[in-house]
Amino acid sequence: MQLKFLGATGTVTGSKYLLTSDKYRVLIDCGLFQGLKQLRLKNWAQLPVKPSEVHAVVLTHAHIDHTGYLPLFVKNGFSGKVYCTEATRDLCKILLPDSAHLQEEEAEYANRRGFSKHHPALPLYTKEDAFKALELLTPVAFDQDVNIGDDLTLRYYRNGHILGSAFARIHNKKTSVLFSGDIGRPNNILMKPPVQVKQADYLLLESTYGNRLHDRDDPMLKLATIINRTVKRKGVVVIPVFAVGRAQELLYYIHLLKKSGAISEDIPVYLNSPMAVDATAIFSKHHGEHRLSKEECAALSRTARMVNSVEESRALNQMKGPMIILSASGMASGGRVVHHLKAFAPKSNNTILFAGFQAAGTRGAAMLDGAEEIKIHGEYVPVKASVESITNLSAHADYSEIITWLKGFESAPKKTFIVHGEPLAADAMRLHVEEQLHWHTEVPDYLETVNLD
Repeated sequence: MQLKFLGATGTVTGSKYLLTSDKYRVLIDCGLFQGLKQLRLKNWAQLPVKPSEVHAVVLTHAHIDHTGYLPLFVKNGFSGKVYCTEATRDLCKILLPDSAHLQEEEAEYANRRGFSKHHPALPLYTKEDAFKALELLTPVAFDQDVNIGDDLTLRYYRNGHILGSAFARIHNKKTSVLFSGDIGRPNNILMKPPVQVKQADYLLLESTYGNRLHDRDDPMLKLATIINRTVKRKGVVVIPVFAVGRAQELLYYIHLLKKSGAISEDIPVYLNSPMAVDATAIFSKHHGEHRLSKEECAALSRTARMVNSVEESRALNQMKGPMIILSASGMASGGRVVHHLKAFAPKSNNTILFAGFQAAGTRGAAMLDGAEEIKIHGEYVPVKASVESITNLSAHADYSEIITWLKGFESAPKKTFIVHGEPLAADAMRLHVEEQLHWHTEVPDYLETVNLD
């Protein structure tokens, strides 16, 4: 086998790994680069392999940094099967058309306002491209071996990150490779813990939190404190959320806080993301993957008013606090939340609350670093609102939780490739694995090719 790293090297986005066995090519994950401009430009660059020469795609989960390049991959000639779990398929039906809509919307807005350097500005791909990609999705059950072509076999194991997320183990008669995807946490309030995998000859290991430990304090208490402090100022709490996973987790925490009386039941809560609304409904369909009962799933939908129309979304920006708005996207890189930032970030009585990892180059990272203004739609918006962060709501395991999971292997892989992390985090994860487990590790470079014995 041969492995080529086409993304998620030196960054937490753009996951793409090309696995070649004899002449059969499989792309594991097909994600968009996000964040810094030089990363986003890679989405427009030609891949070193023709999509038409790739025989199959294997997805670890539905997040856009792992699936968002798929419509363009199909547009440029890929026509094989896209293997995924059932929940990943259901979520991709929401996420990919939404991603395409954002591409089209941003291009249209740039053309209307004239702030793009390209005339006309074009979307990376369209909704039509997204729907064509969805036709290729091929659901695979967990814990079953499936032949994906030639002599390659795929097996999915639950990894607890979001609905449908999985470790993907691919092997032929001689060699096995395990792709970690994004590893969930053992004690997440929503998701069941990652399944232990016993063996793989080679491992690709994510390192999003390779240099950090999650705060062990109760995130629900901090959330209550931030909400109550903002309510006293009659302000608005704007929470940029990932539509899948983080939105549902925060809704559940807010439900528990209202139920316990830790925050007032009268505080209006709005979920302004049609994608997150649909994803919340999908939780009821896949009970085997999470910890919530049917009644608790129903409570998620009752906790917030679901905002669907553009008119309702715009109306929120004219309303006064106290209120809570959850809106995509989680790194404030696009979507409806940026319009809420334009409306509420300039006012000191409001709070912008981040509840997840913020990649370098995103508005979220800039605001957490103390930026006094952020650029939205070609203009600079002052940031006078309080900017807060709850880091331990992350759906990614920290380095200690990953090490604990790795200790469940019966034997060390021949080599562990550290991927999907910013440079400092990836190198820190490498050191943790080498020093604590004495495994052979490597942090691969972008477009590096390695031979797997």
